Amino acid sequence: MTVPDAQIYWEATGEPSGIPVLYLHGGPGGSLGQGGYRRWHDPSRFLTVGMDQRGCGKSVPTAQDDLGHLSANTTQALIEDIEAVRVHLGIEQWIVTGVSWGSTLALAYALEHPARVLGIALVAVTTSSRAEIQWITEDVGRIFPEAWTVFVSAAAAEPGERLVEAYARHLAGLDRDDARRAALAWDQWESTHISLDPNWHPGPLFGDERERMTFALLVTHYWANDGFLTNGRQIIPRIHQLNGIQGHLIHGRRDISGPVATAWALHQQWESSRLIIVEHEGHGGASSMVALTKAVQEIAANL
Repeated sequence: MTVPDAQIYWEATGEPSGIPVLYLHGGPGGSLGQGGYRRWHDPSRFLTVGMDQRGCGKSVPTAQDDLGHLSANTTQALIEDIEAVRVHLGIEQWIVTGVSWGSTLALAYALEHPARVLGIALVAVTTSSRAEIQWITEDVGRIFPEAWTVFVSAAAAEPGERLVEAYARHLAGLDRDDARRAALAWDQWESTHISLDPNWHPGPLFGDERERMTFALLVTHYWANDGFLTNGRQIIPRIHQLNGIQGHLIHGRRDISGPVATAWALHQQWESSRLIIVEHEGHGGASSMVALTKAVQEIAANL
């Protein structure tokens, strides 16, 4: 569907009159991929809706092809896109789910439109706070000092510039050869800090150059701007506003990239939430997705 400055790709599968479930993918800059998420919920009971977020996946134009409008790609714009899809489909309320960055977006959306949310189920929980971004781009380097040294060197940061800001500058710059080098360095760092995940397989996260660029460009754009969740929009200080809405926070104990402390902090202030820690997994995984399926079923049963 068309929204200002973008065409948003969405898909809906399952029972048209079923309970609507929205799935928000990770990133920023990820995609629906091969659509495996469609298998998580009973198609005879649920209508599962997925959408490629603005500037990535099958939504057009991709961020790398539309650098002039990159500044308009914000969390607030994504929330407006979600609402446009909801209205287009004639859905009054839905269960909102998300994985990784998708959990940040799900919470930001729910805080903006709580009346549209039947329940929330999240995996690999993040809020894109400055502290979380500081951890994943700098502090976790204490665990991987060899790779982090290479990551720092490739950033070529200016005095006083955070690493993520330096990468965002390179990736959005006019020198696209420089941007491609930055995207590769970013991919190598992502592959490093996720390597303690039990589900990790050696190799780059993205073998396709365009997918690699889209991901690196958007993730650094969002992280350099603290997820566009500042000036009173931070999630954890507001999470109590979701009290009364069913919430399931599913997180792997071995998630070194995004420690369980974030899910714990949310759970402490969100009275109607449940924290599920998957002891043997890292940043998502098969058991976490089984837990997500059960969480959605539980939300539906309590409606």
